[in-house]
Amino acid sequence: MGPEPQTGALIDWLLATDREVLLPILYADNDLGWGIAPGAADLVPGRLGLSEPPTDLGSDAIATADLVICPAVAVARDGVRLGRGGGSYDRALGRIRPGTPVWAAVYDAEIVDALPSDAHDHPVDAALTPTRLIPLQRSGDD
Repeated sequence: MGPEPQTGALIDWLLATDREVLLPILYADNDLGWGIAPGAADLVPGRLGLSEPPTDLGSDAIATADLVICPAVAVARDGVRLGRGGGSYDRALGRIRPGTPVWAAVYDAEIVDALPSDAHDHPVDAALTPTRLIPLQRSGDD
């Protein structure tokens, strides 16, 4: 598993356009809390050396999001997302409001024709690559 696509420029742009951005905080049980992005210079070291916001709003804060961009190892054209295996985003995506769009941040080469899925997997609506946004046909959508 290689590095994830960088999202710093997108976060900076969103902050510059007065959008509120929530960033994940990794808990010891691999669940995710959320904090408001203060700007890259104000992030603090978190678990596993990850940079995190200094204030934790809790795991349910993701329910306030209008859009969720999550990491993925790969994403299929039918919206199946393959994570890193810890279940962090599967749990977090279970807390979003119905209808909230979910985009998977991947590289173009990580978009594949098909992936296996389980009942707990939350489909994604689009693949966000460093160069484009690709709408996906979510499983079960007509």
